Amino acid sequence: MLALRSQIFNILFYANLIVRMIVLTPVYFLLPRKKAYSVPRAWARSNHWLMEKIVGTTFEIEGLENIPETGCIFAPKHQSFWDTYALLPWMSDPVYILKRELTWIPLFGWYLKKQRMIAVNRGARGKVMVDVMRRTKLEMEKGRQLIIYPEGTRRPPGAEPAYRYGIARIYRDVEVPVVPIAMQPGLFWPRRSTMRYPGRFKVRILPAIQPGMDPDAFFEHLIEVLEKASDEVLLDAVERNPDLPLPPTAAKRVAELRQKTGAL
Repeated sequence: MLALRSQIFNILFYANLIVRMIVLTPVYFLLPRKKAYSVPRAWARSNHWLMEKIVGTTFEIEGLENIPETGCIFAPKHQSFWDTYALLPWMSDPVYILKRELTWIPLFGWYLKKQRMIAVNRGARGKVMVDVMRRTKLEMEKGRQLIIYPEGTRRPPGAEPAYRYGIARIYRDVEVPVVPIAMQPGLFWPRRSTMRYPGRFKVRILPAIQPGMDPDAFFEHLIEVLEKASDEVLLDAVERNPDLPLPPTAAKRVAELRQKTGAL
């Protein structure tokens, strides 16, 4: 039954995306950009509803009070497709730096362009990246929230951290607070898998790291606070959901954390 529910959810998830884009296209493109953002925000909420009702997966958010009222950078853990849209209902005006190929997808790419997402050729260097930073600064000056995954790509739950220094350079140049976000959605929506697992987990929004730190010190601090919180929400998810099948990386990390706790 779990496999069947997973497949039903997957079908409805993509049907929900396609139908909404087609039906709401006239409304979306006639509205001003900020008002049009209500369309992807409602889509994200509907996905949460589908996952709860079909799969039985729910989550809770801690630390909403830590989101600055001004422009900031969100730095969440990245484990599955879930975390690319999950927090949209709680963001006022997000902007992503994403690969340009996504903007070539009919309808979907047009939606991205309407929200002024920053498309980049990942293989580009030099002047192209300078232009990306210039556009990023312009968007941030308008009070938008930039979403950056510090590890760059999806990582399995419990995996050894592999942070990329690019976020430290952006932190230095843009000069806005960085908000780390710890979560373990990969336990319930695994990468490279069609399975979806029921349960409940936490999303923890940590206190913002204020601008002005040395980039190296900021980078070390970000890793320290985000990994500590990620370990805590990992243990919490495992304790809440004792029947949840764990990937090898998560099982290994949980064993290490429990051993460390026992030794203390």
